[in-house]
Amino acid sequence: MADRDPTGCPMHAGAPGVTEARSLLGRTNRDWWPEALPVDVLHQHGVSPDPMGPDFDYAEAFSQLDYQAIKADLTALMTDSKPWWPADFGHYGPFMIRMAWHAAGTYRVTDGRGGANSGQQRFEPLNSWPDNGNLDKARRLLWPIKQKYGRNISWADLFILAGNVAIESMGGPVFGFGGGRKDVYQSEGDTFWGAEEIWVDEGAQTRITDDLPELEGPLAAIQMGLIYVNPEGPGGDPNPLLSARDMKATFSRMAMNSEETVALTAGGHAFGKAHGAKPAENFGKNPAAEAVHMQGLGWLTDQEEIGRGHITTSGIEGAWTNNPTRWGGDYFRLLFKYDYELTTSPAGAKQWTPVNPDPEDMAPDARDPNKRVPTMMTTADMALKMDPEFREISLRFKDDQAALDDAFSRAWFKLTHRDLGPKIRYLGNDVPAEDLIWQDPIPAGVAPSDAEVASFKGRVLASGLSVSELVRTAWASASTYRKSDHRGGANGARIALEPQRSWAVNEPDRLATVLAKLNELRGSISLADAIVLAGSAAIEQAAAAAGFTVEVPFTGGRGDATQEMTDVDSFVWMEPQADGFRNYLKSRQRVKTEELLLDKASLLGLSGPEMTVLVGGLRVLGANHGDRPEGVLTTRPGQLTNDFFVNLLDNETFWDLVDASSDEEFIGYDRGGRHEKWRATRTDLIFGSNSQLRATAEVYAERGHEEKFVRDFVKAWVKVMNADRFDLTARRSEDVIDDVA
Repeated sequence: MADRDPTGCPMHAGAPGVTEARSLLGRTNRDWWPEALPVDVLHQHGVSPDPMGPDFDYAEAFSQLDYQAIKADLTALMTDSKPWWPADFGHYGPFMIRMAWHAAGTYRVTDGRGGANSGQQRFEPLNSWPDNGNLDKARRLLWPIKQKYGRNISWADLFILAGNVAIESMGGPVFGFGGGRKDVYQSEGDTFWGAEEIWVDEGAQTRITDDLPELEGPLAAIQMGLIYVNPEGPGGDPNPLLSARDMKATFSRMAMNSEETVALTAGGHAFGKAHGAKPAENFGKNPAAEAVHMQGLGWLTDQEEIGRGHITTSGIEGAWTNNPTRWGGDYFRLLFKYDYELTTSPAGAKQWTPVNPDPEDMAPDARDPNKRVPTMMTTADMALKMDPEFREISLRFKDDQAALDDAFSRAWFKLTHRDLGPKIRYLGNDVPAEDLIWQDPIPAGVAPSDAEVASFKGRVLASGLSVSELVRTAWASASTYRKSDHRGGANGARIALEPQRSWAVNEPDRLATVLAKLNELRGSISLADAIVLAGSAAIEQAAAAAGFTVEVPFTGGRGDATQEMTDVDSFVWMEPQADGFRNYLKSRQRVKTEELLLDKASLLGLSGPEMTVLVGGLRVLGANHGDRPEGVLTTRPGQLTNDFFVNLLDNETFWDLVDASSDEEFIGYDRGGRHEKWRATRTDLIFGSNSQLRATAEVYAERGHEEKFVRDFVKAWVKVMNADRFDLTARRSEDVIDDVA
């Protein structure tokens, strides 16, 4: 695979020497479609756009789904060709596979964003990306089925189930299916899709060049508006070896190795055809840019042209195999049987055509089964033949159909389920029994008794470990969680395993000392529970030192993973390059450090007040990386006080840069005597600078809100500690947190 940039960070520079700051989100929907109706104005101040309401239990609704009936309806749909959008070869299967693939294929292991988990393909920008051309019709074809089964299946689950049924209906192998993807009802605006100002079909260049050897930050696609790579080659250059380079880079960002990359490419291209029957100027605008009477459909052409199969999507024209609606070994057979010459499609796209194909190796016409036409390959397909590593894998699959069947079914399952999270979140009867390493398996834990909890807390507090050490370790363990793909968290105690135990942010030597002591003290309690429980005990002690009696709710039952259960390569991407909660910044990035704090808080699923109270509390508890003094705005460290906010907002303090050459660190001076009082970073000062964060900080600095601060901190702390407890019901999770109030 290509060398990895393990930062997984949305601000990583990419090109050496690039230092100019940019927005965390890059181009937004408002940039692309300035005339769009600003519906988001209705969803401010905590108002949810979800019409199902907060009490809707999707898992319960899914359990009432007639699974066999919906599969039967989907199977019938595959060959029920509609005149308004006729099925190629009389079968919608390839179309549905592409829809499911493109719904799932935006996933990236770097920050866990993208993927099919919330049905984002329905919204901008994904519904209008060039690479998703005409998938709006696939979703409309599914609408009668979605309408029929309603609340019992989400759009997100339906996309993937339709892809599975499509494969099965054409004789292909399927490894299994798990439901559980709950729909959202607006575009997820915290995803960075790139900073480019043009789409791929408007001349955008590839993101990997000789000068830029790595994809920027979390990005996985090679060009703006693509799911993976440009099928014509990098930037339209039909160079198969460079295409192989791009494929290895982008598929690795989507958690796929070379064998999985080959299996998915070959398996997906075993079905259907590409569309480039006419020049691109013959079709209309993307869905988000079209007129209101088009009712959300885009890329429209004359209906008579559609009926004759004169459709243009990618611009490439033709089927990959002579049996485009049947699974088999024809893809690799044809790829290696013939020499291919570079040609141009009717739409002007570069593609490869077999030289002197035998009549039996010609494909049926998409609309006339009695007519035969040449097959084709894209530059990306030719990469499987010409790149040495890909070629070796391809030849093995060519000669071993059973190996291809197994590899494709497993890779497809991984593609479509990677962002669903641990296996415990899967719903339905088709969930495979086998535990897969990319599902981050964790053995079941046993909750300790109340007596065991009390005894352990007493031993920990008498152990000589400090409040800061215990809080820092618990935070380091739990704060790896990310809501984007439900990976990470305290369950499993992977902070004691590679690669997490060696991450710089976790101060490995100090971490090893704390973990050794906890292992010595924990008895039969799992290490995962012990880490969280020790942090909770430290917080209770710190609150008591500040004059407040509070019990931090604890729900045991976490298990301990082993090194063999841990996919080290994928966890490498999760190493924090910045953690504002610990005032940690590994190196200067292209995005302002305060934006990195927002990104971290967003991935943890925190609100603004929750982020604010946690930062203030962690500062006074001494959780800073390396015991750095910045942000510790208190004269009584180790006590859970609101001093951070009181002293930050003190009008008698004047802040100035430590060094004029950097705007990262600051000194707080007494306005009268001009002597140094405090040190701080941008991440600290943003709570006094940003008007919205300052308004929240003021609440926690007000006299009379000292206890509110403590209780709000505990509540937010418990939320992070339990973020990955999918074994708890939603009701129990709420009860655990509400016990603090």
